[in-house]
Amino acid sequence: MYSDKKQILQLVALLKAHEVKNVVLCPGSRNAPIVQTLAECPFFTCHSVTDERSAGFFALGLALHGGKPAAVVCTSGTALLNIHPAVAEAFYQQVPLVVVSADRPAARIGQMDGQTVPQQGVFGSLAKAAVSLPEIHTDEDLWYCNRLINETLLELNHHGKGPVHINVPLSEPLFGTAAGELPEVRVITRYQGLNVYDRDYKELIARLNRYSRRMMVAGQMTLIYLFEKRTSKLIYRHFAWLTEHLSNRTVPGRSIRNFDTLLHTLSEEQQEKLRPELVITYGGHIVSKRLKKYLRAFPPEEHWHVAADGKAADMFGALTTVIEIDPFEFMERIGPLLENRSVVYPQQWENLSKALPEPSFPYSEQAAVGALLKVLPPESALHLGNSSVVRYACFYSIPETIEVCGNRGTAGIDGSLSAALGYASASAKPNFILTGDLSFFYDMNALWIGHIRPNVRIFLLNNGGGEIFQSLPGFDMTEEARRYVIAAHTTSAKGWAEERGFRYLSARNDLELNEALPLFTGTAEKPLLLEVFTDRTEDIRLLNAYYDSLDKNKHT
Repeated sequence: MYSDKKQILQLVALLKAHEVKNVVLCPGSRNAPIVQTLAECPFFTCHSVTDERSAGFFALGLALHGGKPAAVVCTSGTALLNIHPAVAEAFYQQVPLVVVSADRPAARIGQMDGQTVPQQGVFGSLAKAAVSLPEIHTDEDLWYCNRLINETLLELNHHGKGPVHINVPLSEPLFGTAAGELPEVRVITRYQGLNVYDRDYKELIARLNRYSRRMMVAGQMTLIYLFEKRTSKLIYRHFAWLTEHLSNRTVPGRSIRNFDTLLHTLSEEQQEKLRPELVITYGGHIVSKRLKKYLRAFPPEEHWHVAADGKAADMFGALTTVIEIDPFEFMERIGPLLENRSVVYPQQWENLSKALPEPSFPYSEQAAVGALLKVLPPESALHLGNSSVVRYACFYSIPETIEVCGNRGTAGIDGSLSAALGYASASAKPNFILTGDLSFFYDMNALWIGHIRPNVRIFLLNNGGGEIFQSLPGFDMTEEARRYVIAAHTTSAKGWAEERGFRYLSARNDLELNEALPLFTGTAEKPLLLEVFTDRTEDIRLLNAYYDSLDKNKHT
């Protein structure tokens, strides 16, 4: 019988899936349920060694013979520390060694319980990867535990071989038993490059051609990639292509950019009908929370992430494959191998996208963003601030020739202005910086930089606070809390902008905005700042009214 602890079942099933066959088992009580489960599974070849230092080196020797990973399993406390010399040897000799340590729950560490030392990360830089597994009580715990184990085992052979450490905290009672079968588990695999002569490559292409509902999602990419016509023709029609402004021009044809709003218009039944079978992602972060929520609620059968660094990014909880290759090289390689399939699925997305008009708002932050984006010069750079600004920009289309940048790596409001000014200083194009008030005033020292060029245009939305915090779903904010969460203010940028040599413009209604925009987007001898004042409460009301109108006209 196997242990009833779900994290142990996940661990043992994934050790088997990743072909870690040889396991060295050390005696102990805390690790007994792990040892029992491994010993009961006929896949594993088990070896008993009492001394943990010897056990570590014995496992290293097993891994050396044939190059396949081997594991050593120990109890908690100093037992783990005795494996340290073997880990050091495995690191410098580049041997794939898995160290599995049982542990007490984190709450018991340092509380005078027996056999407790801080075990997480104990090997420091000598382990290629080190994780401590959660105890599983929810579906989120199960996904997290599975991901951690997969990611750690993938590092055994990633950019060279070496040791990894999986720490397993276990609460009492330790010795419950479950059914005599391991669970079906998600296994994440990694392809390092795509070699057409590799047997696994053919299996990957066969999986690709198995699906007819295929989706490509491009995250943030700071480049414009020009596809060869042959590649575009071969690959474009096979996928529904979803991108955001921050993806820039990185798809071989037109893409669906209003998908965030589109998803809001779909009923649950329609969302289920549009569920992709395969999602392939490339690029960096995706702004749309709605897309992430959709693909977590209606997960694809497979999610492949294509990235030159080969890192696993499981943003939808459905990752099955990581392909370590430049995304554009990947597309060029798979294009000729795609079998002719029905193009109904991409057309479904395209038809729904085309049927959704751009929103029209009365004077507000949303309307001001739309007004600016409609008059941007085609050959310019657009810098999007975080929070509301980057999301409002997604309501509207822009020419694909415009370079779009933004600090979406961590999505903080700090430094958006400074980063944009740095980019503009090296750019020959007009650079339009679209920012909210909190982000601007947080980084206002950026205007202190002494060499801001005339190609800079700052479009400052000022509604006296962070309205995105005022509309957080489920947050019934008191007046006292509102003061601190929203950071309401009555500050204007006028004095500071003029002091720093900017030409200052402002608008408080549609008429003033329409008069200012031609000056703002035209040529000038000095940098410009256009401050657009709106009412925060009205901005929120109009946004909610827009989404309410979409709710009334949902597709079924």
